[in-house]
Amino acid sequence: MLKPTYNIQPLPPGVDFDTVPILKALARANRALAELKGRAATIPNQSILIDTLALQEAKASSEIENIVTTQDDLFQADLFPEGPGSAAAKEVALYRDALKLGYDRLRETDGLITNSTLIAMFQLLKQHDGGFRQTPGTALKNEASGEIVFVPPQDAHEIISLMGDLEHYINAENGDGLDPLIRMALIHHQFESIHPFPDGNGRLGRILNVLYLARTGLLDIPVLYLSRHITQNKDTYYRLLQAVRAENAWEDWVLFMLEAVAETSGATLRLVEGIRQQMSDTKAQLRAELPKLYSQDLLNNLFRHPYTRIDYVVQDLGVSRQTAAKYLDELADKGFVEKIQAGRNNYFINAKLVALFLDVAVSDS
Repeated sequence: MLKPTYNIQPLPPGVDFDTVPILKALARANRALAELKGRAATIPNQSILIDTLALQEAKASSEIENIVTTQDDLFQADLFPEGPGSAAAKEVALYRDALKLGYDRLRETDGLITNSTLIAMFQLLKQHDGGFRQTPGTALKNEASGEIVFVPPQDAHEIISLMGDLEHYINAENGDGLDPLIRMALIHHQFESIHPFPDGNGRLGRILNVLYLARTGLLDIPVLYLSRHITQNKDTYYRLLQAVRAENAWEDWVLFMLEAVAETSGATLRLVEGIRQQMSDTKAQLRAELPKLYSQDLLNNLFRHPYTRIDYVVQDLGVSRQTAAKYLDELADKGFVEKIQAGRNNYFINAKLVALFLDVAVSDS
């Protein structure tokens, strides 16, 4: 049986986090997050942000695990889940669904993030009814060399005990006096070190980050694009995770996570502001060019579903299929959407919105 290479201690660690670098980074991260929270609230239908940005977060987080897909594959898999699609796109969509499940559970349980919620997200993500690891043998290896760099706890009872302690820390009132963003960094490291599930721990740990921000009120809805920064700094992320275990280098780890919050808040803010501006422009244009067609529900549909179809319009507007088809064809004729004919499956793309996702991804890379 493998022996754990890191003795996991209860949170918080006995470390002084009131250092000048951390306090400066903390101020910057909190400012950026507060601006994002305020701007996100200006979008009239919050489900637009939850649906569109959750899928972008899912794409970035899955890339860290070498699950890579294109925007087109991603939206098509979301549009036609019953179709063939790419395996990567379908797995990204499952991540999005797990994030939304976690957020729904958060609201249903008065702001609690429980182990049963984590297990439910794991089961959705992996499409089976498993739970915490039951058998030994899990070890984390260097992707390039194959060398074992970390062995998490192996005993099933110890994993349950450690996750019980972590659940308590996540949901306890802030008795340790630490800023919630520092606590988020500690929670993420603890979760990844316990490595409670047979697979999917990285993605679930990143969902846990944004759920914790929503739990603490730093965000109203889970829209922080946090995985983008980790994707771009993947080697540093894994190195700093291990440096805490090997050298107790908590300050460097916390600084990395605070920088991730600040940077991705900025990128997400650009997306939110771009969506808000596009919605405003489209609303004015619809009223001017297709006044009989315009409704807030139709506008919401075009931005909640960057790739839309007749069924979505029927569902969102409560109209017949014939009317929905007529609406979409008129929108395509006026250039609001692009009509794509793919066999029997016609769909319509909000090309400006998709371009916004790509522009922000390029500018942030």
